[in-house]
Amino acid sequence: MQKLKQIYEGKAKKLYETRDKDLLIQEFKDDATAFDATKRGTILNKGIINNKLSEKIFKMLSRSRIPTHFVKRLSDRDMLIKRVHIVPVEVTMRNIVAGGMSKLLGLDEGIVLKEPVFEYHYKEDKLHDPLVNEYHILALKAATLKELDVIKKYTFRINGLLKKFFDTKGLILVDFKIEFGRYNGRIILADEISPDTCRLWDKKTKEKLDKDRFRRDLGNVEEAYQEVLRRVMD
Repeated sequence: MQKLKQIYEGKAKKLYETRDKDLLIQEFKDDATAFDATKRGTILNKGIINNKLSEKIFKMLSRSRIPTHFVKRLSDRDMLIKRVHIVPVEVTMRNIVAGGMSKLLGLDEGIVLKEPVFEYHYKEDKLHDPLVNEYHILALKAATLKELDVIKKYTFRINGLLKKFFDTKGLILVDFKIEFGRYNGRIILADEISPDTCRLWDKKTKEKLDKDRFRRDLGNVEEAYQEVLRRVMD
């Protein structure tokens, strides 16, 4: 499958058209950003790692009847995907207090939640992806109530599947961010699932093995991503 015109470049990926109007090529970059792109850097081979991890996880989710945009991995950095219209609402699922939830509510990081916390964020960098509820989303006409019901149902299922999957790899799924798109009238999972979009801690040591190492200048960023890849692909 050949790359044609580039139609999008985001913080971590580029999208290219192909000869098939229904399919795109998603290229994973090594660029790293944090805090609404006010912090920028590069994580060596991050694109390769995230591409391989996303392939593995998308395949696992597909086997459990979660529809995704994944078609196949084409190369180290390139993934063939279905062309979707992204719903401008990011979904965050939290199992343990960390990051934004800790700041928002003044809670100590590491508190295990009795029930997972489900959040919507309006996908708009200029507004810093604000926390919104269903009424905001309906007012913005970003999604319908039926679509939101599907998104919520899938997200809770994905959370359960990912927690079990990562647990078998010696990892704790602290929280994660996912995106959905419209494809032939259906809502399907899109974007990626990787240490860029998930907080992952070692089960025994609670060592952070995700993008927080870059955000917080903890060092050994590349090594953490490589360790997640090693465990997941083992």
